[in-house]
Amino acid sequence: MSSVMSVSGLSMAFGKQKVLEDVNLDLAPDRVHVLLGSNGAGKSTLLRCMLGLLKPQAGSVDFLGVDVRKSKAPLRELITYVPDEADACDWMTATDLFYFLSKQYRRWSPEKVKELCERTQVPLKTSIKSMSRGEAAKTMLVAALAPQPKLLLLDEPFARLDPPTREQVLGVFLEEAPLDGGAVLLATHDLEVAARAADRVLLLEGGRITTQVDVEELQSDGDTGQRLTARLRELYTPAEVEQAR
Repeated sequence: MSSVMSVSGLSMAFGKQKVLEDVNLDLAPDRVHVLLGSNGAGKSTLLRCMLGLLKPQAGSVDFLGVDVRKSKAPLRELITYVPDEADACDWMTATDLFYFLSKQYRRWSPEKVKELCERTQVPLKTSIKSMSRGEAAKTMLVAALAPQPKLLLLDEPFARLDPPTREQVLGVFLEEAPLDGGAVLLATHDLEVAARAADRVLLLEGGRITTQVDVEELQSDGDTGQRLTARLRELYTPAEVEQAR
Protein backbone atom coordinates (compact mmCIF):
# COMPACT_ATOMS: atom_id res chain seq x y z
CA MET A 1 0.00 0.00 0.00
CA SER A 2 1.61 3.25 -1.15
CA SER A 3 -0.61 5.58 0.89
CA VAL A 4 -3.34 5.45 3.50
CA MET A 5 -5.06 8.58 2.20
CA SER A 6 -4.60 10.55 -1.00
CA VAL A 7 -5.93 14.04 -1.66
CA SER A 8 -5.90 15.13 -5.29
CA GLY A 9 -6.78 18.53 -6.76
CA LEU A 10 -8.95 19.48 -3.81
CA SER A 11 -10.49 22.96 -3.87
CA MET A 12 -12.92 24.44 -1.37
CA ALA A 13 -14.64 27.81 -1.11
CA PHE A 14 -17.25 29.36 1.13
CA GLY A 15 -19.21 31.68 -1.11
CA LYS A 16 -16.68 33.78 -2.99
CA GLN A 17 -13.92 33.13 -0.46
CA LYS A 18 -11.45 30.47 -1.63
CA VAL A 19 -10.06 28.51 1.31
CA LEU A 20 -8.31 25.60 -0.42
CA GLU A 21 -7.07 25.45 -4.00
CA ASP A 22 -5.66 22.43 -5.83
CA VAL A 23 -4.45 20.68 -2.67
CA ASN A 24 -2.49 17.49 -3.28
CA LEU A 25 -1.01 15.21 -0.62
CA ASP A 26 -0.42 11.58 0.25
CA LEU A 27 -0.31 10.14 3.76
CA ALA A 28 2.04 7.18 3.96
CA PRO A 29 1.64 4.39 6.52
CA ASP A 30 3.72 4.28 9.70
CA ARG A 31 4.42 8.01 9.60
CA VAL A 32 3.37 11.15 11.44
CA HIS A 33 2.63 13.93 8.97
CA VAL A 34 2.49 17.44 10.41
CA LEU A 35 0.41 20.04 8.58
CA LEU A 36 1.88 23.43 9.38
CA GLY A 37 -0.02 26.62 8.76
CA SER A 38 -0.88 29.85 10.51
CA ASN A 39 -4.28 30.39 12.09
CA GLY A 40 -6.88 30.76 9.34
CA ALA A 41 -4.75 28.98 6.75
CA GLY A 42 -7.45 26.38 6.08
CA LYS A 43 -6.10 23.45 8.12
CA SER A 44 -9.44 22.68 9.80
CA THR A 45 -11.31 22.92 6.49
CA LEU A 46 -8.89 20.48 4.89
CA LEU A 47 -9.31 17.99 7.74
CA ARG A 48 -13.10 18.21 7.48
CA CYS A 49 -12.89 17.48 3.76
CA MET A 50 -10.65 14.51 4.54
CA LEU A 51 -13.24 13.25 7.01
CA GLY A 52 -16.00 13.57 4.40
CA LEU A 53 -17.82 16.19 6.45
CA LEU A 54 -17.42 18.86 3.77
CA LYS A 55 -17.90 18.39 0.05
CA PRO A 56 -15.18 20.20 -1.92
CA GLN A 57 -15.95 22.04 -5.13
CA ALA A 58 -13.28 20.02 -6.94
CA GLY A 59 -10.91 17.15 -6.34
CA SER A 60 -11.03 13.85 -4.53
CA VAL A 61 -10.13 12.28 -1.19
CA ASP A 62 -9.39 8.54 -1.25
CA PHE A 63 -8.96 6.45 1.89
CA LEU A 64 -7.39 3.03 1.30
CA GLY A 65 -8.26 3.47 -2.37
CA VAL A 66 -11.94 4.36 -1.83
CA ASP A 67 -13.61 7.78 -2.13
CA VAL A 68 -14.06 8.86 1.48
CA ARG A 69 -17.59 10.13 0.83
CA LYS A 70 -18.63 6.82 -0.70
CA SER A 71 -16.87 4.49 1.72
CA LYS A 72 -19.06 2.15 3.74
CA ALA A 73 -19.27 2.07 7.53
CA PRO A 74 -16.54 -0.56 8.17
CA LEU A 75 -14.06 1.56 6.26
CA ARG A 76 -15.10 4.84 7.88
CA GLU A 77 -14.64 3.19 11.28
CA LEU A 78 -10.90 3.18 10.58
CA ILE A 79 -10.67 7.00 10.69
CA THR A 80 -10.69 8.92 13.97
CA TYR A 81 -10.41 12.62 14.73
CA VAL A 82 -9.25 14.80 17.63
CA PRO A 83 -10.68 18.36 17.44
CA ASP A 84 -9.19 21.43 19.07
CA GLU A 85 -12.10 21.44 21.50
CA ALA A 86 -14.17 18.54 22.83
CA ASP A 87 -17.13 17.94 20.53
CA ALA A 88 -19.00 15.42 22.70
CA CYS A 89 -22.36 16.19 24.32
CA ASP A 90 -21.86 18.39 27.38
CA TRP A 91 -23.82 16.06 29.66
CA MET A 92 -21.72 13.02 28.80
CA THR A 93 -19.03 11.76 31.13
CA ALA A 94 -15.94 10.07 29.72
CA THR A 95 -17.52 6.73 30.67
CA ASP A 96 -20.68 7.67 28.73
CA LEU A 97 -18.65 8.74 25.70
CA PHE A 98 -16.51 5.62 25.64
CA TYR A 99 -19.57 3.38 25.97
CA PHE A 100 -21.30 5.18 23.10
CA LEU A 101 -18.24 5.00 20.85
CA SER A 102 -17.57 1.35 21.68
CA LYS A 103 -20.81 0.51 19.86
CA GLN A 104 -19.73 2.43 16.75
CA TYR A 105 -16.26 0.93 16.25
CA ARG A 106 -15.72 -2.79 15.75
CA ARG A 107 -12.02 -2.50 16.60
CA TRP A 108 -12.70 -0.62 19.86
CA SER A 109 -10.24 -1.72 22.57
CA PRO A 110 -11.42 -1.53 26.21
CA GLU A 111 -7.88 -2.46 27.20
CA LYS A 112 -6.52 0.59 25.39
CA VAL A 113 -9.10 2.81 27.11
CA LYS A 114 -8.17 1.46 30.54
CA GLU A 115 -4.44 1.83 29.90
CA LEU A 116 -4.62 5.38 28.54
CA CYS A 117 -7.10 6.61 31.14
CA GLU A 118 -4.86 5.37 33.92
CA ARG A 119 -1.80 6.99 32.35
CA THR A 120 -3.48 10.36 31.85
CA GLN A 121 -5.82 10.40 34.86
CA VAL A 122 -8.96 10.96 32.78
CA PRO A 123 -11.84 11.81 35.17
CA LEU A 124 -14.31 9.11 34.15
CA LYS A 125 -17.32 10.39 36.11
CA THR A 126 -17.01 14.11 35.33
CA SER A 127 -19.23 15.58 32.63
CA ILE A 128 -17.50 16.98 29.56
CA LYS A 129 -19.00 20.37 30.42
CA SER A 130 -17.35 20.34 33.86
CA MET A 131 -13.92 19.16 32.65
CA SER A 132 -10.95 21.45 32.36
CA ARG A 133 -9.62 22.00 28.86
CA GLY A 134 -6.78 19.59 29.61
CA GLU A 135 -9.08 16.87 30.91
CA ALA A 136 -11.27 17.19 27.83
CA ALA A 137 -8.20 16.99 25.56
CA LYS A 138 -7.09 13.76 27.26
CA THR A 139 -10.59 12.32 26.88
CA MET A 140 -10.71 13.13 23.16
CA LEU A 141 -7.27 11.59 22.56
CA VAL A 142 -8.26 8.37 24.33
CA ALA A 143 -11.49 8.25 22.34
CA ALA A 144 -9.53 8.57 19.08
CA LEU A 145 -6.91 5.94 19.92
CA ALA A 146 -9.21 3.27 21.36
CA PRO A 147 -10.74 2.28 17.96
CA GLN A 148 -7.21 1.38 16.73
CA PRO A 149 -7.62 3.50 13.59
CA LYS A 150 -5.74 3.31 10.32
CA LEU A 151 -5.91 7.10 10.02
CA LEU A 152 -5.76 9.55 12.92
CA LEU A 153 -6.46 13.22 12.20
CA LEU A 154 -5.74 15.85 14.86
CA ASP A 155 -6.63 19.54 14.70
CA GLU A 156 -4.50 21.64 17.10
CA PRO A 157 -5.06 19.18 19.99
CA PHE A 158 -2.36 20.72 22.20
CA ALA A 159 -3.39 24.36 21.75
CA ARG A 160 -4.18 26.43 24.82
CA LEU A 161 -3.22 23.68 27.29
CA ASP A 162 -1.21 24.62 30.35
CA PRO A 163 2.45 23.48 30.05
CA PRO A 164 2.27 20.39 32.35
CA THR A 165 -0.93 19.11 30.74
CA ARG A 166 0.36 19.87 27.25
CA GLU A 167 3.49 17.85 27.96
CA GLN A 168 1.45 14.94 29.31
CA VAL A 169 -0.97 14.82 26.37
CA LEU A 170 1.82 15.31 23.84
CA GLY A 171 3.84 12.60 25.54
CA VAL A 172 1.03 10.06 25.20
CA PHE A 173 0.56 11.03 21.56
CA LEU A 174 4.28 10.60 20.81
CA GLU A 175 4.28 7.17 22.46
CA GLU A 176 1.25 5.99 20.47
CA ALA A 177 2.17 7.45 17.08
CA PRO A 178 2.85 6.52 14.40
CA LEU A 179 0.11 3.92 14.17
CA ASP A 180 1.03 0.37 13.24
CA GLY A 181 0.40 0.31 9.51
CA GLY A 182 -1.63 3.52 9.73
CA ALA A 183 -1.02 7.21 9.15
CA VAL A 184 -1.30 10.29 11.35
CA LEU A 185 -1.95 13.86 10.23
CA LEU A 186 -1.45 16.50 12.90
CA ALA A 187 -2.51 20.04 12.03
CA THR A 188 -0.74 22.69 14.08
CA HIS A 189 0.98 26.06 13.99
CA ASP A 190 3.22 25.10 16.93
CA LEU A 191 6.74 24.62 15.58
CA GLU A 192 8.02 22.94 18.75
CA VAL A 193 5.28 20.31 18.53
CA ALA A 194 6.04 19.84 14.84
CA ALA A 195 9.75 19.34 15.55
CA ARG A 196 9.02 16.69 18.17
CA ALA A 197 6.30 14.80 16.32
CA ALA A 198 6.88 14.95 12.57
CA ASP A 199 8.28 12.37 10.22
CA ARG A 200 7.10 14.53 7.32
CA VAL A 201 6.12 18.20 7.21
CA LEU A 202 3.56 19.79 4.90
CA LEU A 203 3.13 23.56 4.72
CA LEU A 204 -0.29 25.00 3.90
CA GLU A 205 -0.26 28.61 2.72
CA GLY A 206 -2.52 30.54 0.41
CA GLY A 207 -4.86 27.56 0.27
CA ARG A 208 -2.18 25.32 -1.24
CA ILE A 209 0.33 22.78 -0.01
CA THR A 210 3.52 24.63 -0.94
CA THR A 211 6.08 22.41 0.77
CA GLN A 212 6.29 18.70 1.52
CA VAL A 213 9.53 17.49 3.06
CA ASP A 214 10.75 14.59 5.18
CA VAL A 215 12.15 15.75 8.51
CA GLU A 216 15.32 13.74 7.95
CA GLU A 217 16.07 16.03 5.00
CA LEU A 218 16.00 19.03 7.35
CA GLN A 219 18.17 17.46 10.03
CA SER A 220 21.92 17.29 10.37
CA ASP A 221 23.88 14.94 12.62
CA GLY A 222 23.70 16.10 16.22
CA ASP A 223 20.74 18.42 15.64
CA THR A 224 18.82 19.38 18.74
CA GLY A 225 15.08 19.97 18.85
CA GLN A 226 15.75 23.72 18.89
CA ARG A 227 17.78 23.52 15.68
CA LEU A 228 15.06 21.55 13.95
CA THR A 229 12.47 24.06 15.17
CA ALA A 230 14.59 26.84 13.66
CA ARG A 231 14.75 24.98 10.35
CA LEU A 232 10.97 24.56 10.35
CA ARG A 233 10.59 28.28 11.03
CA GLU A 234 12.55 28.95 7.85
CA LEU A 235 9.69 27.34 5.89
CA TYR A 236 7.42 30.23 6.85
CA THR A 237 7.40 33.72 5.42
CA PRO A 238 8.07 36.41 8.08
CA ALA A 239 4.37 37.29 8.28
CA GLU A 240 3.43 33.68 8.88
CA VAL A 241 6.10 33.25 11.54
CA GLU A 242 4.60 36.16 13.45
CA GLN A 243 1.13 34.60 13.36
CA ALA A 244 2.45 31.17 14.30
CA ARG A 245 4.26 32.22 17.48
